[in-house]
Amino acid sequence: MPTISIFYGIIIRMYSEPNSTHNIPHLHAEYQGQEAVYSLEGELIEGDIPKKKKKLVEAWIEIHQEDLRANWQLLLEGQQSFRIQPLQ
Repeated sequence: MPTISIFYGIIIRMYSEPNSTHNIPHLHAEYQGQEAVYSLEGELIEGDIPKKKKKLVEAWIEIHQEDLRANWQLLLEGQQSFRIQPLQ
């Protein structure tokens, strides 16, 4: 599962899941064993992470919309995603 960014203990991963229940463009945010799945618009699809970390993930998604969409397109084409700057 490709890691595309890490910040404040949050690991952001993105991978294509063709037969998944959430096959819309999305990413996975993991923090201390908890995982949340977000659409590329920043909407929580499933899972949960602590409230303060949620806000950080949502801000990061908003800042990196273009890169996230480019990464999703690469994955759809069977190519490798690229790293995205962490939140600072």
